[in-house]
This record gives sequence, C-alpha cells and structure tokens, in this order.
Amino acid sequence: MMRNRLWGSNLGLLLLACQVFQLGIDNIPHATLATLGLNVYLFLFPAKPLLQTCLSVREAYWYRDWSRLLLSPFHHVDDMHLYFNMASLLWKGIKLERKLGGAWFAYLLSVFSLLTGLVYLLLETGLTHMTEDSSYSLQCAVGFSGVLFGLKVVNNHYHPGGATYVMELHIANRYACWVELVLIHFMNPGTSFVGHLAGILVGLLYTTGPLKRLMKTCAGYSGYGMPYPPNPRYGQQSFIRRQYGAPYREPYDTAMPSAPFQHPYTAGLSEEEQYAAAVRASLNDRGSHTHGTYTQSNPTPEEIRWRRLQRFNS
Repeated sequence: MMRNRLWGSNLGLLLLACQVFQLGIDNIPHATLATLGLNVYLFLFPAKPLLQTCLSVREAYWYRDWSRLLLSPFHHVDDMHLYFNMASLLWKGIKLERKLGGAWFAYLLSVFSLLTGLVYLLLETGLTHMTEDSSYSLQCAVGFSGVLFGLKVVNNHYHPGGATYVMELHIANRYACWVELVLIHFMNPGTSFVGHLAGILVGLLYTTGPLKRLMKTCAGYSGYGMPYPPNPRYGQQSFIRRQYGAPYREPYDTAMPSAPFQHPYTAGLSEEEQYAAAVRASLNDRGSHTHGTYTQSNPTPEEIRWRRLQRFNS
C-alpha cells in the first residue's frame, strides 16, 4: 500500500525536480533541457491517451497510424518511468551536447527518436515472420529509453575507455549497453527488449558511419549551415572554430612533421632576433668577398657590432 501511495504521489517528478535543481538549470545545455521539458510536459498533459501513443506494428503499419512514431518516445507509463529515463538523459545529454554542440545534438535527438521507432517496427515485423507468431506485431512500446540506448553507444564512441557498474557488475563501457540490455530484460520483463535493441542498432549505425554521413548530407542540402560534429582526431577546439566561422587550421600533429604556424613577415622571431638575423644576412652577403675570414654562423653581439663598424669603414 505504501508503494502504491508513493507511486501515486508523483514521487518521480519530485526526484527529477531535485536532480535538476541540484545540477542547476544554467548547467544543463539548451537542447537537453528542452528535451527534458518536452517529456515532462507531455507526461503532465499527454497529447493522447497512452494506448493511442504507444508504437506497434499493428497500429502504425497495419492501421497506418504513423503519428505514433513521433509520439511514442515522449510519453511514459508513470512518473518513475519518466524519472529514470530523464535522469539518464541528463547525464548523457550534458556530456554529448557539450561535445557535439547544441544544434547537432538536437538534430541527433530528432533523428534517433524517429529512426529508433522505424527500426523497432522492422525488428518486430521480422520476428513475426521468422517465428510465425503475430504477438510480436501486437507488442506496443512507449518511452524514451530506446533513444537513450542509442545515445549510450554514441557517448561511448566519443568518450572511449573506462568502465562502469551495471547492477554491481564492473563492465567496460564499450560493452555496458549490451549487458544492460540483457539484465534489464531479465530483471524487469515488462520492458521492451526489442525497443532497447533498436536504439543500440541506431547508435551503431551512427558511430560506424552510414547514418552520420547521411545526416551530414541532409544538413548540407537543408541550407541551414548546421555544424557537423567534431572529429575525435581533432578535438573540440577545431569544432568551435568551424562552428563560429573562424579561419580553420588543422592542429599541430606530431605524427606528421610540419612547422608550427609563423607570421609570414617575422617568421616567429622577436624584434631583437629579427635585427640580428638582418645584420647576419647583410654581413654574409658582403663578407663573402670582402671579409672572407668571417665564417662563424652565430657571432656574438660584440662581433656583430665590430662587423658593422668594419662595414661602414670599408
């Protein structure tokens, strides 16, 4: 009874509010905060009843209710479902949006939200034909967790290495999403195994290249000048230069020898060094046939002054 009272008192919303204020709203990037706000708003004021927003092959494909592709990720069964998903979004969103930039991260969320639903429908359709069991086409999924599994794959791609604890198991980050997929399914059979798997597959499509290239192409054709995500090889600083229109120059790479950037006129020398270099060049030019005994390449300041006197006396 106490559990029912807690769940009925919107405990999840209270926990989520505490976490947001603990982080500080100013510390949450805009796209992440807007996505969180949209999920909370549609939980409090749903666009449609839950049974009319969940995604299944029967409702979306057979009955042609394609609006469920847009609605299902942003509706949740209860407040705790919302809390766990949004707490995960905060952690992943803050890291990824700072890495990718707000515009690209918002673009990524939009594509992942739609594409995860499409992959879910394809997987459920394939299972229906493989097993000849129509129940797979009737399973209705709702919630943002599929998108979050995709974001976990992308986050591990941009922040490789390290390990995490999944239900007290020490797991390398690169395998964490697969372990979570299996453990969550067995610990809570009511969750959508196929929905979470669809998110992982979408994340892999992005990190391995095909989806990222397609997104770049679409962003280029759109004419909005959306910045591309940074190449992990070059880091965040080069991305900032490209995003805000500053002249872009590849960073110094020790693997490919090249001289660091120098001013075309000063060659990176101080005024004293420029003066000494000019004097040496002049003396070498005249001294090669008038003062052939001066062959030292780096004369001392006293020798330079003495040579200047000799030059004017000659």
